Amino acid sequence: MNEKDIQVKPFLKWAGGKGQLLEQFRAHFPQELNGKGIIKRYYEPFLGSGAVFFWVMQNCKIEEAYLNEFNPEIYLCYIAIQKNVEKIISCLEVLEKKYHKLNSVNQEAFYYRIRNKYNKTRQDINFKKYNAMQHTERAAMTIFLNRTCFNGLYRVNSKGRFNVPFGRYKNPTICDSQNLKAVSKALKGVTITNKDFSVIQKYIKRDSFVYFDPPYRPLSKTSNFTSYSNNGFSDKEQLRLAAIFKKLNEINDVKVMLSNSDPKNEDKGDNFFERLYAGFRIERLKARRMINCNASKRGEINEILVMNY
Repeated sequence: MNEKDIQVKPFLKWAGGKGQLLEQFRAHFPQELNGKGIIKRYYEPFLGSGAVFFWVMQNCKIEEAYLNEFNPEIYLCYIAIQKNVEKIISCLEVLEKKYHKLNSVNQEAFYYRIRNKYNKTRQDINFKKYNAMQHTERAAMTIFLNRTCFNGLYRVNSKGRFNVPFGRYKNPTICDSQNLKAVSKALKGVTITNKDFSVIQKYIKRDSFVYFDPPYRPLSKTSNFTSYSNNGFSDKEQLRLAAIFKKLNEINDVKVMLSNSDPKNEDKGDNFFERLYAGFRIERLKARRMINCNASKRGEINEILVMNY
């Protein structure tokens, strides 16, 4: 396959990933992003799996991109793939070969050995200063765990330890070398930071499109599976995010779009986001709820998009 023909896709499985919504998103992207004006820069302050970023970079004429990922482990993956993808591929090939040689019982044991090593060695990692050997091995372990754990979740406990159980997949793809190389190419020249989402205010310029995909507001007290860091994302954080959304709206030629859960799925009278983003355009999209302990509650639900255009 010609390298130009490869459709870059997220290298991580991700709860709440936007791959399933891209077709609906396209109808709501700014017209300027589709060649009907000028948008030179793309910003994504909550990167996650990067599904929207990868689509934009392949389908739109973007000159610069600025990405931010608050979770240091996920940030490390992006930096390592950007800088040394061949080393990550080598590490993953070794893990994949070992894993697929085992029967299901031993695969589970192997998974927990890697998870235990991953948690024990976390204290030795300097996430702020790139170390090719140390960080590529760490990134490979993150990807391995993501591809073999339950539902592709990234979840940590209060001590910051990854605690997702084994996924019991028969033949998971652990090393997709073609896609990893394509991801590395898409990240070439891209600025990637590991800071609070408010960092966008430092980098923002005119002729830009900003996409916010924060940890979603839980639909109920029991539905919060978004703890991919040990800090959480409360209503107070949602309010702080809305304040930054409004500040960006004041800058000429900056288009802003934000995703979140729709509280009205559970409570028709919950106007949290209508109040928070009064005066902005709010649209509802159909999404599939893929994670719920109650199988009967998995299915189609609404999500919201907030736009300043």
